[in-house]
Amino acid sequence: MTARLLTGIGRLFSPTAARTVDHVEDAVVALDGTRIEWVGSRTDLPRELRDRETIDCEGRAVVPGFVDAHTHLVFAGDRATEFSRRLGGETYESIAAAGGGIRATVDATRAASRDELVAASSARLDRMIGAGTTTVEIKTGYGLDLATESKMVDVIEALAAATPVDVVTTVLAAHATPEGTSRDSYLELVMGEVIPMLAGRAAFCDVFCDPVGFSADECRMVLDTASAHGLGLRVHADQTGRAGGAEMAAAMGAASADHLDHATAADLEALRRAGTVAVLLPGASLTMRLPFPGGRAVWDSGVELALATDCNPGTSYLETMPFVVALGVLEMGLSPSEALWAATLGGARALQLADRGVIAPGMRADLVVLDTDHHVDLSYRPDGDHIWQVVAGGRPLRG
Repeated sequence: MTARLLTGIGRLFSPTAARTVDHVEDAVVALDGTRIEWVGSRTDLPRELRDRETIDCEGRAVVPGFVDAHTHLVFAGDRATEFSRRLGGETYESIAAAGGGIRATVDATRAASRDELVAASSARLDRMIGAGTTTVEIKTGYGLDLATESKMVDVIEALAAATPVDVVTTVLAAHATPEGTSRDSYLELVMGEVIPMLAGRAAFCDVFCDPVGFSADECRMVLDTASAHGLGLRVHADQTGRAGGAEMAAAMGAASADHLDHATAADLEALRRAGTVAVLLPGASLTMRLPFPGGRAVWDSGVELALATDCNPGTSYLETMPFVVALGVLEMGLSPSEALWAATLGGARALQLADRGVIAPGMRADLVVLDTDHHVDLSYRPDGDHIWQVVAGGRPLRG
């Protein structure tokens, strides 16, 4: 790997463990292969690091690469017609009961070949990377049988092998109950076959703990099985109503509790004490025309907060983290610095990755050069393409 310098950085912004964002003006970052070797002011750059290939940022701002900690990136088909029906007044629940919702995507994903899924998902991933995402979590959950859940992991692994960004795999077999199958028999399949077969190929197991998903007791059984097989734990918690998902996630020491649209102050306190990261997904609220999660309340509770796209074909067809940052500021009450923290270090914490989200020596060399001199433009000018260069694992991806 090439040793490089990023020079001419007008302002470098880096989140801190204290939930603030530090900045250095007239900065330089030295990269040694896939890692950051040195960070500081241009005038302090050690002489032995100066003779390297250079990327001149020409006064632009630099932030860490975005960490998208919650996506359903691998799927077939779309649900545009369903979207139009919701705009016409139909509810998500009524559409799902008529064969739409998650099950519609399951049918399309089961029917698609591995190569078709790789092609469609690669295009989405390329757009994410172009918008500054350098780490992406991808869930299964549109298979709901062993063969298709395994096929989805095949696709995720193919994406990971072909891209310079880091991909984290999550098994979400407990996403819905397949048509014509009882809940009990399906959960037996998940715990008895799907998790044991896929555990060695994934980092996490997720469950949909929600009034339209599975109960807290059912999810606890699935997560107990996942933990016994060495998987980290994540929870879709309390999105459409309060089902005890946040409370259960905290009690089980889950890495993250995601959505949290109906979480209470007591739930947030439990998450704070457990060290479970709250992953908020404003794209779902935007698409479903529902109230946004209380970002201000979550941040002020002391819970570590991440923002993510929730990229999926039904309720949040978003691919770009800068737009999510803007929603965090404009609709959820976060400051620009808080939203940047949540989209970078917060996402890394949600995925339990200690080597990214911060621009510091020893960290993975994941950086975004903004085509502006300040990160506040991500929310101040939310419709712009503010990405000038993306560096993933030390490798420049533009130009």
